[in-house]
Amino acid sequence: MTATSLAGWLGARTDAQLVTLLELRPDLAVPLPSSMAVLAARAEQRASVLRATDDLDTLDFAILETLAVHGVTRTDSNGAPLTRAELHVQLSDRVPAAAIDAAIERLTARALVWTSEDELHLITAAVEALPWPIGSTTEIPDSLTEPEVREALPELTSAARALLDKLASTGPRGRTRDAAPGTPADRPVQQLLARRLLNRIDDETVELPVTVGQVLRDEPVTHPHALTPPTPKPKKQAAADVNAVAAGEVGELLRHCTAVLDILGQAPAPALRAGGLGVRELRRIAKQTGIDEPRAGLLVELLAAARLIEKGLPDPPPEVDSADDFWAPTPAVDAWLEAPLARRWVALAMAWLELDRMPWMIGMRDANDKPLAALALELRNPHAPRDRHAMLGLLAEYPSGSALTPADIGRVLAWRQPRWRRHFRLEAVEQTLAEAAALGFVGRGALGSPARALLHGAPTSAADAEAAMEAALPAPVDHVLVQADLTVIAPGPLTAELQHRVELVADVESAGAATVYRISETSVRRALDAGLTAAELHALFTKHSRTPIPQALTYLIDDVARRHGQLRAGMAQSFLRSDDPALLAQVLAAPVAGALALRAIAPTVAIAQAPLGEVLEQLRAAGFAPAGEDSSGIIVDLRQRGARISARPNARPPWRPTPPSTEQLALLVTELRAADRATSARSGQSVRMDGTRTNTAATLALLQLAARVRRSVNIGYVDASGVATQRVVEPLKVGNGQLDALDPVTGAVRHFTLHRIASVALLE
Repeated sequence: MTATSLAGWLGARTDAQLVTLLELRPDLAVPLPSSMAVLAARAEQRASVLRATDDLDTLDFAILETLAVHGVTRTDSNGAPLTRAELHVQLSDRVPAAAIDAAIERLTARALVWTSEDELHLITAAVEALPWPIGSTTEIPDSLTEPEVREALPELTSAARALLDKLASTGPRGRTRDAAPGTPADRPVQQLLARRLLNRIDDETVELPVTVGQVLRDEPVTHPHALTPPTPKPKKQAAADVNAVAAGEVGELLRHCTAVLDILGQAPAPALRAGGLGVRELRRIAKQTGIDEPRAGLLVELLAAARLIEKGLPDPPPEVDSADDFWAPTPAVDAWLEAPLARRWVALAMAWLELDRMPWMIGMRDANDKPLAALALELRNPHAPRDRHAMLGLLAEYPSGSALTPADIGRVLAWRQPRWRRHFRLEAVEQTLAEAAALGFVGRGALGSPARALLHGAPTSAADAEAAMEAALPAPVDHVLVQADLTVIAPGPLTAELQHRVELVADVESAGAATVYRISETSVRRALDAGLTAAELHALFTKHSRTPIPQALTYLIDDVARRHGQLRAGMAQSFLRSDDPALLAQVLAAPVAGALALRAIAPTVAIAQAPLGEVLEQLRAAGFAPAGEDSSGIIVDLRQRGARISARPNARPPWRPTPPSTEQLALLVTELRAADRATSARSGQSVRMDGTRTNTAATLALLQLAARVRRSVNIGYVDASGVATQRVVEPLKVGNGQLDALDPVTGAVRHFTLHRIASVALLE
């Protein structure tokens, strides 16, 4: 049967095709349409059509535009609708026939085009979704090329350039009297018309060519007339080299993130009133970690997305008199720091992929010419995850080791999604790929194996990505190289236990594939303060150094250990004791004794009215070398652990609706078919409920009659959610406040509560 309307065409579609439609356009199913006519009306609504066209490519829009130009949307058009064969004739010189048929299938699957025999009908609102002026596809382009536009722009006057920028940002068409013939040639509009940077529509209207607008907005330049996708030539890299570069970046990323967490733990950063992180605090973090400010901004955004830092009042609170919030680590940091390197990377990588913010915009100017702060609300962009997945997904389509330039990525994505082309500006693609490289997704412009596993979308993608990253990271080493200048070289990532001990006794001097540590008197004292003994330090280097231990290191450890701990501090509030009375007397005679309120209670013991940590800190600042001890006299590790802040209970990720499953949509289509049959069925005797006893009895009598003679009825039913539907059923039994009826389509027995039945009609 030939369909004469969209509703009729939808009714003739198979259940599988209707399920596909609802998967592609889920807004059509909420709430459940009562008939095909209602579904068709929703499919033609402007807002729904615009959403449905977001993922269409240039060829899809070319077909929509071709149908629109031929006037098939006008019901009073004298010409017949365009047929599939005629469409092939018009586009066959620019695109293969198979591609045209595939595009028509995509459009009909979304109900943007419906068919009647071989005729193609266009949904009216689809014309408004075109990402360029109508006619750009069907007319042969006669405009400047991209190089010609870029060559002409610097030669323009400031007034002419301002006019172009205005049209590029607000809309391609503008009204002006200067477009009329006879206008002086020195007027900006006439200059632009002469250079073909504007097109004249009529005496009062001009239009900005598509290519000129794309160049001015820094968009990828692809013309609507090009109906085949760009075919960039990727640069081939060795997959092993790509993974090695990515793994090297991951090592730096995790080291810098650990440093940022340590800095914020020791000194939480005050939050701005608007909620972000101030420029001064970001600069402090960058300086203390030895990285630049853009990278510091990326790291704090990343840590906040992974819920490793949070805004609030930390415990213990900072030593400042302020009731404002601070940015500080959360308790989740401790578990994250103890996890394997690959698992730590997966947590950060997944947070970045779904981050609805653009960290690369930190420092840019807003509408009020103020710099955008890290963690500020202005950086939020709900389309950021979608754009990120599109760019990395394109790289994932090519074989391992294939590298594409940002310009190539922008052109391909702009062709595939022309309505989103502004999201793929060269700057946006470059900055996103720079972030991907910093996070170890990309190496040498190609996607690494761990990132491919993470982008796969399978339930085990996180575990697969962790395994791939673990294989890409260099194997931990259990040895170091101690040099005569008291430097320690780690020829690779150290095992967790060895790294902890080396970082305790030495300071990082330079990091990279091989990390260089430097041992000093201060660092040795730090290790002794943590409870290590001189013998343990000697054994550490003797066991793990592949080079002979220099004599200078042996002397340094012994000298610091000889002086370390001669002066012991404990809690009284706190106390001092020393086996050397002269040393204790020297302390009591120093100015620091007054600051700590020290008082001698024996020749070798003094007490203080200050906490133990403060006593140790001020004595060390005064040039002494005390050590903390517990009640049994054993040296204790009193280093600060850093502040922590509990994650806010209401700090939840953005809510995203869960799309219905295929089974749920199939059931919905079944309900829609039943409602459609009920709407179109011819009714005989009917009863509409009004709540009276007589009316209720008549309804029961009609249902019992239908059950006895096995006759179908059309019932109006209101479910528990208050949704009213019409459906055709065959009553089987009426009783106990319930109607048992057979669904003639599925053959299943359904149950209806009698008081929810609003009307009953026998079918002829």
